[in-house]
Amino acid sequence: MLLSNACRDGALAAIEDINADPASPIEIIAVERDPQGNIDRYAPLCEDILTNSSACHVVGCITSWSRKEAIPVVEKHSGTLWYTCPYEGFEANDRVVYTHACPNQHLVPLIGWVARRYGPNGFLLGSNYIWGWETNRVARDLIADAGGEVLGERYLALGDTDVARLIDEIRATRPSFILNNLIGPSSYAFLEAYAALGREDRFFTPESCPLLSCNLTEAELPALNGVADGHLVVGPYFRKAAEANGWPLAGKRRCASSFEAAAYTAVAILADVLATAHGSRQADLQAAFSGRRFASPYGTVSVDPRTQHMALPVVIGRIAGPDVEALEITPSVAPDPYLSRYDRTLTFGRQTLRVVS
Repeated sequence: MLLSNACRDGALAAIEDINADPASPIEIIAVERDPQGNIDRYAPLCEDILTNSSACHVVGCITSWSRKEAIPVVEKHSGTLWYTCPYEGFEANDRVVYTHACPNQHLVPLIGWVARRYGPNGFLLGSNYIWGWETNRVARDLIADAGGEVLGERYLALGDTDVARLIDEIRATRPSFILNNLIGPSSYAFLEAYAALGREDRFFTPESCPLLSCNLTEAELPALNGVADGHLVVGPYFRKAAEANGWPLAGKRRCASSFEAAAYTAVAILADVLATAHGSRQADLQAAFSGRRFASPYGTVSVDPRTQHMALPVVIGRIAGPDVEALEITPSVAPDPYLSRYDRTLTFGRQTLRVVS
């Protein structure tokens, strides 16, 4: 609910700003449906929106599982899904616009940054569904490219909070870092248990063996009560970095997290596209994106018309209470959802040869 509420807040804030702008040639009316996290409800509710209302654009879905459920529906009804969450990549669809980060904008730079500073050996955790499977699959290749080893790879069912065996294996293997692709209650339970492990053995502290996350933001940090402090995250937007770098406000306010910023951006770009579509609800998105730049809470951004992914900043940060302190910012990284332009030497440098006997 924390993430879905953040995305909803961002979308509604954009609608409010657009409708309050006297220069806006359009008015946006929200049509809402709440699947309440029930995967069986996404497709029928999406179909309900597209067939029983005047809407043909859907801003929504949190998990990759729910996105996969919605895509056949928007294809069938010639709608468009605006997806506002970080995801595992290896997908492009002319009925989907992706306004959050893909792997070359989160996982690749994060592991590249960490491997140089903490070491290349990783332990991979994930919730047992698409995000965990695919992100860890890419991480295995990245760790190998860094000259490291995967010392363990374990999954929990969605919502499972029994993390004791994960802690035991991590204690035994002593990796350089842990990639945490658990979500929701599973992630919260692990973060709390790992903090307890660090109090017993100082090796398992952020300074020595950090946890890495590509999807943990300020939307969830207040619920963690400090147990994630010092650990490392990556994203296109963190509130303190946006403030320090003068990134645009969302109306009169600043987005509270990247989930909010991505949803705000989706609605803002959609409004811009519709305003230039001469009254048509069905815009030619590829033509609308070609050669264009759009204002967003990330700053001025572009959308690749071939993949409908956005060029985004990459911010590597350290968790500090309810906020994230920026450690490194790359102003804009072009999307590469299939990692077709990935170059190991650019990420990890050239490996030195070892003489073995």
